[in-house]
Amino acid sequence: MENEKELSVERVLENGTPHVATVDSSPFLGEPVQDHADHEAPDEGEVDHKYTDYSHFTKKEFVTIVQELSLSGDFKKVDAILREIRPLYEEIFKKERSEALARYSRADGVADGFEFKGDESDQAFEAMLKLIRDKKNHFYKSQEEQKTGNLYKKTEVLDKLRTLVDTEDSENGFHHFKQLQQEWKSIGPVAVAQVKTLWANYSALVDRFYDHRSIYFELKELDRKKNLEAKLELCEKAERLLSAGQMKDAVRELNELHSEFKHIGPVPKEDQENVWQRFKAASDALYVKRDAYVSGLQAELQKNMQAKLAIAEALLVFAAFQSDRIKEWNLKTQEILLVQKKWEAVGAVPRAKSKEVNKKFWSAFKTFFTNKSVFFKKLDEEREKNVQLKTEIIRKAVELQGSSDWDRTANELKELQRQWKEVGPVPEKLREKIFQEFKQACDHFFEHRREQFDKADRDQVENLREKEIICAELEKLTAEKTGTLSQLAVFQNKFNSFGFVPKKSINEIKVRFNAAVEKFLTSIELTPDEKDRAILEIQLGNLKNDPDADRKLYQKEQIIRKRITKAENDIAVLRNNLEFFGRSKNAAKFKEEFNAKIAESNDHLIQLKNQLKMLRTVTL
Repeated sequence: MENEKELSVERVLENGTPHVATVDSSPFLGEPVQDHADHEAPDEGEVDHKYTDYSHFTKKEFVTIVQELSLSGDFKKVDAILREIRPLYEEIFKKERSEALARYSRADGVADGFEFKGDESDQAFEAMLKLIRDKKNHFYKSQEEQKTGNLYKKTEVLDKLRTLVDTEDSENGFHHFKQLQQEWKSIGPVAVAQVKTLWANYSALVDRFYDHRSIYFELKELDRKKNLEAKLELCEKAERLLSAGQMKDAVRELNELHSEFKHIGPVPKEDQENVWQRFKAASDALYVKRDAYVSGLQAELQKNMQAKLAIAEALLVFAAFQSDRIKEWNLKTQEILLVQKKWEAVGAVPRAKSKEVNKKFWSAFKTFFTNKSVFFKKLDEEREKNVQLKTEIIRKAVELQGSSDWDRTANELKELQRQWKEVGPVPEKLREKIFQEFKQACDHFFEHRREQFDKADRDQVENLREKEIICAELEKLTAEKTGTLSQLAVFQNKFNSFGFVPKKSINEIKVRFNAAVEKFLTSIELTPDEKDRAILEIQLGNLKNDPDADRKLYQKEQIIRKRITKAENDIAVLRNNLEFFGRSKNAAKFKEEFNAKIAESNDHLIQLKNQLKMLRTVTL
């Protein structure tokens, strides 16, 4: 009967439908009722493998990632990340190749002979991929070899167990049986296709061993009691998991408890159902809690997705932003970086939607910085042009810095300074350098001019002091009433021989000297003509030394000429009117008056012409 049972079990397995009835009816002695290893709860921080957007990464950053991946033994995670980054890296590579081909075509006119090998990053990236591929192949090959070895080991244990079951009872038989059980448990995994067959044969042989060893019933019952204690302890551990903080850790530990529960031997028949139902109840309660947690987590993921969609929608404004001001770009950059922080603060989203949501956000994000890059590239081009313009201004300033034509050069340098301000900014690295060059040229001229002006100011103060002395001497001579015109001429020439005086004292010293001259002329005996001539000479002398002498002398000449013209017209009118008095009764009287007026006008005309002659001697 026992041999028939084993044969029937093996025949069933050959037919592809493994099902074994065990002595204590425990589901873990036959085929497991449920494999919970495929139902782990997602971790709070790793739900759906929180998506990282790699679309804005550079080639160097991708190389860094694959270097880190090459050190990892989690090939499932490695493959998932490589599926994300390889298309993005290839997109960058193709873009660089297209740009290189375009440059090659522009240079040679044709694309024939073009070859693109990439740069150091491309070589490093490809090398890391090969390293990962070789490492993964080696790992899986070793896994398959290990599973093949485990299958061989477990087959050996089954053969030993079969031999033990078919032998007669012995004193050490039960001990040998426990050793084989421990050896079976310590052997690692085998290929999935072999698991059910191996486990069914193992369970059937265990049942046959206990059925055939009635002589050791007491030992069997004692062992089953120990198994019961072990399984009850596992029940307590499973129940404590209901209060665990991390759901993923709790589910993982529960799966380990299931594996351990399965490998513990049978328990007393009367306790089989109770202990299994207790363990199953704790497991089911944890799965219900896990399902509730996952449902709540999914709701949170949906909420996060809506929040991220709103942020991505708000970011479209930044994608359309344009400005010609650096300050506005910088302010907008600060704003978008704050939005990025807000985005990153939002938790994970459903994996099925993560790519779509992230693409919407990062596309707008990249568009903003692409537009900013275009702006600053254009700005750099303009700044290079500004460097050339300012360099030309510096060249002109350097040419003028040694000039002593103070007024003209000062005006030209001021015009260059105005042009300098109108030229836009230059690159930051050159700004201070070229400014100092321009400033040095301007400072050289203006400091030199200032030194000359300071000397002129000292000379003007000395001139003022000398002119004050002349005025005082003239005033003293006037008070004594002993002066002559020749002395006045000496004073006049001496006064005019001294140059400019401080601007604030010009009118004051001029008024004082003119007043002194007037008083001096009054103090000596002179005819009106002599007095007028003396005053005119003084005026002309003053004009000759005036900074604006040419203009004032010209104006004086025009005034005298107008007066001469008026005097000549007046004489002509008087003479014309004199003809009308020939037939008048009182003609003699009127003629006498008109002749007197004509004579007076002639004298005035002569004085004006003499003044004009004197003026012309000054201007020649």
